[in-house]
Amino acid sequence: MTTASCGRSCEGIDGRIREIASPYLLDLDLRRMNGEAVVHFGGCSDHRDTEILRFFGEIGERAPGSYGLLHVRDDEDHGRENDVLVVRMVRGRVGEHLEPLLSPCIPVLEDPSEGEGTGPPGPRPPAPGRRPGVAPPACPACRR
Repeated sequence: MTTASCGRSCEGIDGRIREIASPYLLDLDLRRMNGEAVVHFGGCSDHRDTEILRFFGEIGERAPGSYGLLHVRDDEDHGRENDVLVVRMVRGRVGEHLEPLLSPCIPVLEDPSEGEGTGPPGPRPPAPGRRPGVAPPACPACRR
């Protein structure tokens, strides 16, 4: 997520990062890239962290030109437990949207558990730009 203005905003953001950062759930820091201040979020939790979402919104308030995406999967959110949501910040304003490329989680990301769903998932569609039955190109690094 990139912040549009810095100075005092960055000081406040950096202070909040120190308050809420957790080595168990999140990689969170303020970096400089290409002359811009960038807040980096990383982690893999199986439910929504309201403090992180609140902080994402705070960034937009402190630096109104900010933009970025935060993907959230909350298996405890009734009615949305099979969805990945994208929290989008544009010009400092935050909104939630369904992430169609990663949802529904079952069967897109995971196979159904035993007794879940109507049976094994059918054949997966080819990746965008790929024709059915055509093997992907060999990996240049490992030649497989």
